[in-house]
Amino acid sequence: MIDAPGSRGVPPPRETTDTLPGEPLSSLGDVVADIAKDLSTLVRQETELAKAELRDSARRAGKGSGLLGGAGLAGWFVLFFLSVALWWAIGSALGLGWSALIVAVLWGIVAAVLYSLGRGELKRVQGLPKTTETAKQIPDAMKGNAS
Repeated sequence: MIDAPGSRGVPPPRETTDTLPGEPLSSLGDVVADIAKDLSTLVRQETELAKAELRDSARRAGKGSGLLGGAGLAGWFVLFFLSVALWWAIGSALGLGWSALIVAVLWGIVAAVLYSLGRGELKRVQGLPKTTETAKQIPDAMKGNAS
């Protein structure tokens, strides 16, 4: 027994075009217009993605810079007053010259630690990773090799 199209086991016949019966095929102008519209949408979406990533990166860079500035200012005040007190305290035992050198070395250590922390924060700024990745896919998509 032969099954009829559309019954169990036999799929219905497939249409070869995306048009309705009796509707003409799309013209070359329509196809070009669709491609232009799709390309415009793609460029708009890529621009929005780039803006979002730039905002995020700028926010991180601003935060890192602000933290570095605040740490530098607070550290300067604390170290200034403590270093003067330490300078005089050590100066009573070793002399003011040696105590000034010891205090200066301590300042250098604090500066190195703050620099290291600030540099680490700024290294976490990523730039535009998603935009770069999707922009690399555009040439393949234009060729029809979308992955």
